[in-house]
Amino acid sequence: MGKTRAVITGIGGYVPNYRLTNEEISTYVDTSDEWITQRIGIKERRILKPEEGVGVSYLAQRAIEDMQSKRPFDPLSVEAIIFATSTPDYILPNTASLVAFRTGMKNAFGFDLSAACSGFVYALETANNFILSGRYRRVMVIAGDVLSVVTDTLDRNTCPIFSDACGVVFVEAQESEEGIIDSVLHVDGDSVENLHMLGGGSVNPASHETVDRRMHYIWQNGKAVFKKAVTSMADTCEEILLRNNLTKNDVQWVVPHQANLRIIEAIAGRLVLPLSKVMVNIEKYGNSSAGTIPLCLCDWEKIMRKGDNVILTAFGAGYTWGAVYLKWGYDTDR
Repeated sequence: MGKTRAVITGIGGYVPNYRLTNEEISTYVDTSDEWITQRIGIKERRILKPEEGVGVSYLAQRAIEDMQSKRPFDPLSVEAIIFATSTPDYILPNTASLVAFRTGMKNAFGFDLSAACSGFVYALETANNFILSGRYRRVMVIAGDVLSVVTDTLDRNTCPIFSDACGVVFVEAQESEEGIIDSVLHVDGDSVENLHMLGGGSVNPASHETVDRRMHYIWQNGKAVFKKAVTSMADTCEEILLRNNLTKNDVQWVVPHQANLRIIEAIAGRLVLPLSKVMVNIEKYGNSSAGTIPLCLCDWEKIMRKGDNVILTAFGAGYTWGAVYLKWGYDTDR
């Protein structure tokens, strides 16, 4: 038997029904399907329509239902809930508590974790350490965002990028060779000028002025973010390989945050990895921030095999970035 590890034993995902195409975006901002496809690699993205009257907790509930349909579990057995999101339902209460109540996970404590697009890898490492402490054995990790509510539809450089989605993974303590093996995580707060949403916090609380100045939307310096994202994700993947004596041939899958297809291709080039080993679904879902990596795992679950070496890597506002190395925990037909 192996030592106790935090193992992913189930996964689920959910995207809203509404498909926002490049053609529709081009009706209200100066852009085109060709421009968006070439610059970003997105053809459509899923959007939670405001008239539905629900937020990211709804996406999480549906993702948990998806996981339950494939990997049934007792909600009362869940001991902790970590919800990685930058778009909670409310400033307070935290969204994890709402999901706990609505899904019957009433024995769990829970909290929201804010690390922007790196939220899933941060949350996964947090769950890993909860389990390695011996205090908890079953942790629900949720990662998702409703970025449509903070997307400026007048900004042609950002409005084609962002979308809404949520993914969940069940992480359990097992005596196993599989599970989370290693992680490299970083943060650098000297970057606010390049990627931010300045309105709505304690520095710039909501007011007529902040709304008029469009401060409640995401803004980024695309060139600066592109360069930093490529180098940061590639460097952390290379560090993971070196620290664990892995060659690129030992890795079955690299799962990058789905920010931009050109970023993903550049990372693969830096790592000298064929794209056949890199999970990509940005063309149909866009960038849902913390939700992109679990959504990829959900899409590829059927072809992943127990023991596969998988490296997850992400980069987001903060800046936050990092990578997690794990061995996949199960065959889908178990």
